[in-house]
Amino acid sequence: MPHVLVLNASYEPLGVISMRRALILVLNHKAVSLEDSEFTLHSATSAITAPSVVRLTRFVRVPFCGPVPLTRRALFARDHGRCVYCGAAATSVDHVIPRSRGGQHRWDNVVAACRRCNHTKADRHLTELGWRMKRPPAPPSGLAWRIIGTGIRDPRWRPYLEPYGGVEQFREYEHYDHPEHSGRSHPVQNGHPVQVVHHPIHRGEQPEALSA
Repeated sequence: MPHVLVLNASYEPLGVISMRRALILVLNHKAVSLEDSEFTLHSATSAITAPSVVRLTRFVRVPFCGPVPLTRRALFARDHGRCVYCGAAATSVDHVIPRSRGGQHRWDNVVAACRRCNHTKADRHLTELGWRMKRPPAPPSGLAWRIIGTGIRDPRWRPYLEPYGGVEQFREYEHYDHPEHSGRSHPVQNGHPVQVVHHPIHRGEQPEALSA
C-alpha cells in the first residue's frame, strides 16, 4: 500500500504512515490533505482520493531526535546508490576500516560499495590498495532524513522536504520508487490498470498514535 508524508502543523516533516491511517486523520479533522495521490479508495457509498501529503491541524511536540539510524536504505541514499570507490551501482556495504582490524559499524566508517570493490578490498586498508574516496563518509543531517532514511519516496514530497536537507539524495532516487516513473500510475492486473479498493473508513474511527 502507498505511503503518505506527514507534516507537523509547522510543516516540519514528521514521518511516513500508511494511506489508511492518513485518511483516518483527515476524516477526524486531525490533519488536512496538501497533496492528492493517484489512488482512489472506495466505500459502499462514496469514493475518496487518497492523500500523498497531510499536515496535522495541531502542533505536535517532537522529542529530541538522535542521529539518523544506520540502515542499508539510508546508507545507499547517502551515497547515491553508487560505489564510493569506483562509481558503479552499489550492491553491498563496506567498512572503510575493516571490522577485523578495529573498524566500527557507524556512519563515518560505513560506505556503499559494488560487489567487485568489496571483494577486492576485503580486510585491507585503503592505503594498502592505493585507493582514495572523493569525500570521507559522515552521518547525514537534516530533518528530511526522517523520511529519506526509510527508503520510501514520492516526487510530490520533494517541495515539503527541500527546506530540511538531504533532498539531493531524494531527487536522485525518487524515480525508482514511485509508480509514475515505472510507466504506469496504477497497479496492473492481466495487462489492465485497476483501482485500489479498500474497506470503508468511517468518520470517528480512531487512528493509532502518531510517531515521528
